[in-house]
Amino acid sequence: MGSSKAQVRDVGGVSVVDLSGFLMLGESSAVLGRAICELMEKERNKVLLNFRDVTEMDSAGIGELVAAYTAVKTKRGRLKLLNPPQKVHDMLKLTKLSKVLEVYYDEASALRSFD
Repeated sequence: MGSSKAQVRDVGGVSVVDLSGFLMLGESSAVLGRAICELMEKERNKVLLNFRDVTEMDSAGIGELVAAYTAVKTKRGRLKLLNPPQKVHDMLKLTKLSKVLEVYYDEASALRSFD
């Protein structure tokens, strides 16, 4: 199984987490959780998850996404998604998370939505 990465960059008051690789059972899905945990410790509660380079996601990845959403909400923050590939978008619809999470396909629009 391939590796996964989470690179965080700050754009104004928003933390953009550029995810890549697999978000699947095991170490790869934990990458998202660690990134969110570090952001919450720094009180960075406006989070945009960029899924552009995510190639695979399973139910463990969905679980990590739900945990991330809950962690950010608990800190009175907002978590939004950017550029989910079709497979990920289909999983969001199937699990009805598309009704809970805001999804954007343009980074500038996503960033403006936090204002």
